[in-house]
Amino acid sequence: QVRLVESGGGLVQAGGSLRLSCAVSVSIFSLKAMGWYRQAPGKQRELVAAITSGGSTNYADSVKGRFTISRDNAANTMYLRMNGLKPEDTAVYICNAEDYWQADYWGKGTPVTVSS
Repeated sequence: QVRLVESGGGLVQAGGSLRLSCAVSVSIFSLKAMGWYRQAPGKQRELVAAITSGGSTNYADSVKGRFTISRDNAANTMYLRMNGLKPEDTAVYICNAEDYWQADYWGKGTPVTVSS
């Protein structure tokens, strides 16, 4: 069983930065891909950024150039560095992992609030 625990969310002013962390209970090498999703009140969950086991990354158009996804294999932790935050980035940010048997795992999320 893969457990994902997010941290690092909070309240920040527009233009500010945050770094989210997702601690993984297993070796990251056992996972095919990982990603960050977000869900704002009244909206559908959307993919923010993803990273594969090979290190390839992709981003939602709305965050390109502002957010950076990365991982520390030794620490079994994935990160999301968020710069230039906007009020529309306000959401619960949720960590996701997919293993090689196509099973999906989800964290509980960490809230991010960006004030204008």
